[in-house]
Amino acid sequence: MKSLLLTLAFSLTAVLMIAQSPLGKWKTIDDETGKVKSIVEIYEKEGKLYGKVLQLFREPSEDQDPKCDKCEDDRKNQRVIGMEIIRDMEKDGDEWEDGTICDPKNGTIYDCKFWIDEDNPDKLQVRGYVYFFFRTQEWIREK
Repeated sequence: MKSLLLTLAFSLTAVLMIAQSPLGKWKTIDDETGKVKSIVEIYEKEGKLYGKVLQLFREPSEDQDPKCDKCEDDRKNQRVIGMEIIRDMEKDGDEWEDGTICDPKNGTIYDCKFWIDEDNPDKLQVRGYVYFFFRTQEWIREK
């Protein structure tokens, strides 16, 4: 009985740790329109976090398979689906920072930080900024 309780306690702890992690798939919500724009998968590579676009939600009149023609780095003319838009995020306390996020719509690369919402582990606050100007989006964990 004691080993069963320990197993359950360890399992619950593992589930809670995963819920507090940004790893996984997220619905990106446009901070201007409130619409779901994409699904981004955040994953770990060499101790840092990265994110790539898995799916886009586009209007019928929009290009369904766009390329980042405004990007000026290695992402230039790369398909947005499959594009690594988040790079080099490092954990600092309860936040991940010191990385970048690319907006494929305009090709701009912003400094980035993100954190799990303290009231809801299924919400990720994602902030892109240049100097003191920033935008924050709320992403929702894909289940």
